Amino acid sequence: MMANCTEPEADEDQFEDAYENIPVASQMDLKSALEECNIALSLFLNNKFSEALDLLRPWFRKKNSVVESLSHLVSKQGSDQLTEEEMHAEMCYAECLLQKAALTLVQDENMINFIKGGIKIRTSYNIYRECQQIVQMTQDRVKTEVYCQFEGGVKLGIGAFNLMLSLLPLRILRLLEFIGFSGNRDLGLSMLREGATTHSLRAVLCALTLLMYQTYITVVLGAGEGNLQEAETLLQPYLEKYPTGSIILFYSARIKVLRGNFEIAQTKFEECIAAQEEWRQIHHLCYWELMWSYCFQQQWLKAYHFADLLCKESRWSQAIYMFQKAAILSMLPEQDIQNTGEKVEELFRKVEGLKQRIAGKSIPTEKFAVRKARRYMSPNPVKLAVPLLEMMYVWNGFAILGKRADLTENMLVTIEKEEIELQNHPKPVEYQADDESLVQLLKGLCLKHLGRLLQAELCFNQVIQSEKRIRYDHYLVPFTLYEMGLLYKQQGHNDKARMYFETAKNNYKDYSMESRLHFRIHAALNSLKNSPTSTP
Repeated sequence: MMANCTEPEADEDQFEDAYENIPVASQMDLKSALEECNIALSLFLNNKFSEALDLLRPWFRKKNSVVESLSHLVSKQGSDQLTEEEMHAEMCYAECLLQKAALTLVQDENMINFIKGGIKIRTSYNIYRECQQIVQMTQDRVKTEVYCQFEGGVKLGIGAFNLMLSLLPLRILRLLEFIGFSGNRDLGLSMLREGATTHSLRAVLCALTLLMYQTYITVVLGAGEGNLQEAETLLQPYLEKYPTGSIILFYSARIKVLRGNFEIAQTKFEECIAAQEEWRQIHHLCYWELMWSYCFQQQWLKAYHFADLLCKESRWSQAIYMFQKAAILSMLPEQDIQNTGEKVEELFRKVEGLKQRIAGKSIPTEKFAVRKARRYMSPNPVKLAVPLLEMMYVWNGFAILGKRADLTENMLVTIEKEEIELQNHPKPVEYQADDESLVQLLKGLCLKHLGRLLQAELCFNQVIQSEKRIRYDHYLVPFTLYEMGLLYKQQGHNDKARMYFETAKNNYKDYSMESRLHFRIHAALNSLKNSPTSTP
């Protein structure tokens, strides 16, 4: 019987409330495995995390199992002779390795570990390519439900790999292409979009991958603009099926943040926290978002509350959490700080001791926070200038803040107060130019988002002209050149924009957050390729 991979089956809804009565299989074949995985997925999306794990645990792959190379099987037997079990075994193995690759991308933006771990990642990549060849060679095959599941896995893997690789700066991508990798963003997005519309276990994984791309990756590693319309469309059917699912609620709230609807987002994050207690990591993600949401509104005490919760509960990056907490408190009047019982200088001094190494590498944002906090190690420390707003820029938060003119105006007032403070009470000469340049960069960002482009350009030029006076924060000039490029791009002056992007990319090295800027420049240059001809 022919099955259409994009049409849901009639009994689809039976899995939605499957956690009410979970059947336990006594033996397992591929069809039963897929059915149980579908049940487990619904349990997961309904916040039944332990039940999902309990259902799957008896059938986890044994450590002593050996999965043969798919390329070996293809060459030995031919694709038509592969059993469906063999095809799916390879697919699952490739998926595990793909997840490891994704985690590496999250923890190490400069992709050094991605390349060092190339053997396993390349194994996953090659398996997916072989699987894709099987799909291409069997287009006329009767498309059973099992085959549709396999095809959905191919779309997820090929799509995710192409999307991840397309994000990389050209210098890294060329190295990866030399050892057999390639990345095509349009192909990756297309495959994931196709996969998200199929009746497949991987449909929701394709949708979640696209949601991660549109709501996080493009914001942090790009110019700050994701396709929110697509994100909302992808999420809507899952909101209807799993209205209290914490993962679904989280992305719904995140989209509200990116639209500048911080007040609504805060309510949704609170709903997400209340939806379940088992998976505390989701709470921590919500705390992070709530902290920033209140920072955008300059509600510093509320932001401090969530920064403090992260310090106490989350182990992801204690150095960053401690820096964030200290930086938020530094925005408050002295009396308010005393009421919290905290001592800002002591918090900053703790940051360096909390730095961690993952697979031998430091997290770039931790290195940045540690370097900034060292100013407080002196017996007579010199206060940082608006460190919370500096960290907001590191996470590309001004692109989000800029969605709200009222809050951007308020932030501009805060920045101009710091500007006046620096003029009236100069810092020691070794810090003055650094702090002045930081303030001008942040002021220029606010002015840009308020449409005051000429004034923004003047601010950016002040930073660029101060290059030789800057002692420590050498990242400020290349990042400002990048922002100047975005300013010209916004006005349609694409040739000038490209010149600034190329200058930032080629003329500077060995500064803080260098890899992050190269990701952003790569995204900006890509966006210029299909732009209209420059205006003079």
